[in-house]
Amino acid sequence: MKTVLPTIMALVVSASTIAQKAKKNDDREAIKSMCGCFEVTFNFAETFNHSTDSLYKPSKTKVDKGLEWAELVTDEDDKISIQHLLQVGNPADPHIVKHWRQDWLYQNTDLYSYNADNTWTFKKLPSDKVKGQWTQKVYQVDDSPRYEGSSTWVHVDGKSFWENTSDAPLPRREYTTRSDYNLTVRGNRHEVTDYGWLHDQDNTKVIREAGKEDVILAQEKGYNTYVKVDDSRCAAAAAWWKSNADKWALVRTKWDDVYGRNKDLSLEEKVDNKVLYKYLFDDEYDQKDEIEEVIESFVKQ
Repeated sequence: MKTVLPTIMALVVSASTIAQKAKKNDDREAIKSMCGCFEVTFNFAETFNHSTDSLYKPSKTKVDKGLEWAELVTDEDDKISIQHLLQVGNPADPHIVKHWRQDWLYQNTDLYSYNADNTWTFKKLPSDKVKGQWTQKVYQVDDSPRYEGSSTWVHVDGKSFWENTSDAPLPRREYTTRSDYNLTVRGNRHEVTDYGWLHDQDNTKVIREAGKEDVILAQEKGYNTYVKVDDSRCAAAAAWWKSNADKWALVRTKWDDVYGRNKDLSLEEKVDNKVLYKYLFDDEYDQKDEIEEVIESFVKQ
């Protein structure tokens, strides 16, 4: 009996390890299925408003379409990085726009939580709280932070999805037209589908002021579909990334240095009356020293 029990325990541990590896592999495949060329439809509609202002005007319903290339930048066991590029204009001579980036980190404990007004609070999560989870880190077009959250990928009944709620800055479609709130609580669901993948959102528009309770201004539904098409349709975007990848690797490396300081982060909105992406989108900014200098100039000390 004394020899049988350790054997049984060893078999149980071995089976558990195999199951964990299989689950992680399923997670990785689900994440990487978001790579490739997609016809994207962005749908946003304000659903409920809680404003006490009788003159309150909700955001207009927004529906946009586009072609998007999602490039697999990093494919490591515990990290997957995907860069999104919009391909717009004349298909014969399209214009390429560097769009958002998403990094996925396995069992990550370091998190930057958005806290309104271009500030992020650094949080160290207990390792037991993120066991088996993936953190999705979402970045702006200039690779500055947006929002992050840690949750478990779920594979059940033929579905694969990941759900999380996190605080985030206002999206461009909102901050360019509104200034009556300063934080979005984003309810995100990424689901792999038979046509590609779905980004389903239930968002809350919040007014946050120090020392006061959050005020909910309105709520919003987002429903963005990514329909997979042949990669050849995004050939221009793929070629653009190949030509510009080295520059943006320098940008990511500098931001990694900033994030690696593991402390609260506050960023300037503009330096010399110019936002960061306008510096970095300039082709003249392609040297390591000048890239590092301009990014650092936006970091408040």
